[in-house]
Amino acid sequence: MNIVVCVKQVPDTATERKLRSDDKTLDRDAADGVVNELDEYAVEEALRLKEAHGGEVTVLTMGPAKATETIRKALAMGADKAVHLSDDALHGSDALSTSYAMAQALKKIGFDLVILGSESTDARTGVLAAMLAERLGAPQLTLARKVEVNGSAITIERLTDYGFDKVEATLPAVVSVVEKINDPRYPSFKGIMAAKKKPVETLGIADASVDASAVGLAAAYSEVAEFAAAPPRAAGTVVKDEGDGGVKAADFLASKKFI
Repeated sequence: MNIVVCVKQVPDTATERKLRSDDKTLDRDAADGVVNELDEYAVEEALRLKEAHGGEVTVLTMGPAKATETIRKALAMGADKAVHLSDDALHGSDALSTSYAMAQALKKIGFDLVILGSESTDARTGVLAAMLAERLGAPQLTLARKVEVNGSAITIERLTDYGFDKVEATLPAVVSVVEKINDPRYPSFKGIMAAKKKPVETLGIADASVDASAVGLAAAYSEVAEFAAAPPRAAGTVVKDEGDGGVKAADFLASKKFI
């Protein structure tokens, strides 16, 4: 089974994140880049399916050169190879443009199953799986907390507010997973060393047959109109208890409409 896992490098949520002043896009140099947490669950699920059914796992990422750090972690976890879609023309692409570019890359790679996290920690749109499925003409099985493959049939338990729905489809398909699906493995020292020798193919937009006019900031359907830095945190209000501390605290909370 040919499994492709889509992963994304995102800013570390423990560091300060900024937008660029020139084009209002994410300043990727202002924060450390890490693997999107939910994508690690996708990698783990792909590896488990490979262990159960055979085949190989390919990692696909779209991003600047520094995104190779994300690729190497996925390879260290156990993925077999990677494809890095990287081109200056992709800078500023929104979700629609990203789904188009990645779908073109997936068509070039070929796949039986595409797996990705349900959302990224930077954009949090949660729509990429559905967009990829539409562009690829494949069934979408989203928010999976469990995945089972039997021949060409795939079944998931789709997480809902009331429990789960059982969703069935036929491969090829696109699946997004939630954090309840598994516990991602840690890369071993052996895996880290092996990752250095695993093949990583870099594709430009021409290599993936991506139309330059359909990607990038100029082609985006959404944009950041304006932004400002968060104001510095103001000093807190100190309530001195002189027998009426409870009343003062209640009045303060009422003034803030907390009660």
